[in-house]
Amino acid sequence: MDFIIVTGLSGAGKSRAMHAMEDIGFYCIDNLPPKLISPFYDLCMQAQPQISQVAVVTDIRGGDMFSSLFEALDNLKRENKPYKILFLDANDIVLQNRFKETRRKHPLSEDTHGIEQAVKLEREILRPVRERADYLIDTSLLSPAQLKQRIDSLFLDNASNALSIHCVSFGFKYGMPTEADLVFDVRCLPNPYYVEELRNLNGLDEPVRAYVMKWEQTQGFIKRLLDLIDYMMPLYCNEGKSQLVIAVGCTGGHHRSVAIAQLLYDHLIAQGMHASVNHRDIQKN
Repeated sequence: MDFIIVTGLSGAGKSRAMHAMEDIGFYCIDNLPPKLISPFYDLCMQAQPQISQVAVVTDIRGGDMFSSLFEALDNLKRENKPYKILFLDANDIVLQNRFKETRRKHPLSEDTHGIEQAVKLEREILRPVRERADYLIDTSLLSPAQLKQRIDSLFLDNASNALSIHCVSFGFKYGMPTEADLVFDVRCLPNPYYVEELRNLNGLDEPVRAYVMKWEQTQGFIKRLLDLIDYMMPLYCNEGKSQLVIAVGCTGGHHRSVAIAQLLYDHLIAQGMHASVNHRDIQKN
């Protein structure tokens, strides 16, 4: 049974994540107190094979009950009940703006003075959980469709896959993906932006791809990049890592980073790895 515990910052997109998981066949429960996780796990085991994929949300809305989360996780481990943690995050400014836009009340607002302090307090409370997470998704710059794509790539096949690799291209001008485990800066490569006929294309278009790949420095970079990735993947698998996010960045996230991230994704798929790709900033002006 695939049993996913979903948690994270208030306003980071847990509800949207649960909707996406429901769409791909997960049986989902929202706002489950930690002490009920193990008994609910037992009930789901009894319901097999009708229920084979389960996702439960537990978060700071549980108030004092949430403090028993680590005890609940330790109990699951001691009882040999496999599970994984999906943590949803976003930067403080984005979270504050989401609460202001929706006019929702933050769960910790009564214990603090304003949304800003509530977000910071919640982040501190959840820090140990974030460190134990198997999957981390930062939704700061993700659209609802992109979040669904990430959920699909992680869990649509099988949530128990040994290692899920997510390649993402981005533009440094829009900020780095905070969930990235490895970041490669390709701003050192020749830039198609300065070629008039390529400027309005992107790294998925063959003329841009051909331009980026034709240079000797690009070929040298690619050889070293793929050699490094091929060396590291078995090490991550042996370590038991569940998710690896590899980010490739250029200035605007349109040309070089897209071409290199797509090439890396194609290489991983050819190697039989469970991989996905997202070009985060390709639609930005």
